[in-house]
Amino acid sequence: MTNNLPAGILNINKPAGLTSHDVVQRVRHILGIKKVGHSGTLDPLATGVLLVAVGQATRLIEYITPGEKVYHATFALGVETDTFDSDGEITATADPTAITRNDLQHAISQFIGDIQQVPPVFSALKKNGVPLYRLARQGKTVEAPPRAVHIGAINLLAFDTPHAKISVTCGAGTYIRSLVHDIGQVLGVGAHLTELVRVANGRWHINDAITLDALAQAAADGQLSCVLQPLEKAVAHLPTLKLSPAQIRAAITGQRVAAPNFAPAPIIAGVDEHGKLVAILVPAEKNQLKPKKVFQSIVPSA
Repeated sequence: MTNNLPAGILNINKPAGLTSHDVVQRVRHILGIKKVGHSGTLDPLATGVLLVAVGQATRLIEYITPGEKVYHATFALGVETDTFDSDGEITATADPTAITRNDLQHAISQFIGDIQQVPPVFSALKKNGVPLYRLARQGKTVEAPPRAVHIGAINLLAFDTPHAKISVTCGAGTYIRSLVHDIGQVLGVGAHLTELVRVANGRWHINDAITLDALAQAAADGQLSCVLQPLEKAVAHLPTLKLSPAQIRAAITGQRVAAPNFAPAPIIAGVDEHGKLVAILVPAEKNQLKPKKVFQSIVPSA
């Protein structure tokens, strides 16, 4: 690495009530390092997997979480709010007692697959550079255009009128608050989210997540390496090329890497003989790769 500062990925079990930025600030304070960022924002109400990149790992945020996310969402039928969750103001009520489990199952089934979803107006999405939630709080009329999202599966875990709990497997960009709101609309009684847990984010699972208190304890005990995941895990899904000393010298000095026997791919993780990440590589001319981001600075001997 280019310095001795901590570098890696933290799988944090975000507590309710904190924004994702709040978690980043806590991690900065605990570790005494400014270079910290997160991947995959969670609302303050939500808990569960929040991936926090530390040090050089912040340069890998764009690669960290491809694939599907899994959420457990609890919601209440019969009450709508302006934020689509329990943090908002009530905008409508209805009697949900006639809704059966079959009714709910049928409504849920309509949202599986590729769908058009309208994000909540109280969201971090931006219009002309201004977050929608800020415009909404100013009383301005806000319209969030629909966008395509993919929902792979929705399973009904529990239903006891007016409360329900579902498991949602979905792609990036899906708003579970909007999904719950839309389910309520289909049922004709409204609904709002009351609890949300991100169980998995790509390869990262809540069973392996740590609390902020556990992180603080590990840092205090000098055991940070036990909870800080290496850079290589962030790019484990990418095609990997083991680099020779000559290829490493080329990559870390910004030169093209000769790779005549490597099948081209849009993005490649170049690693050394120990599996440590050297560079992110992209195709250049035929049989050559060029370094996009470099993570080692020590030139190996010939």
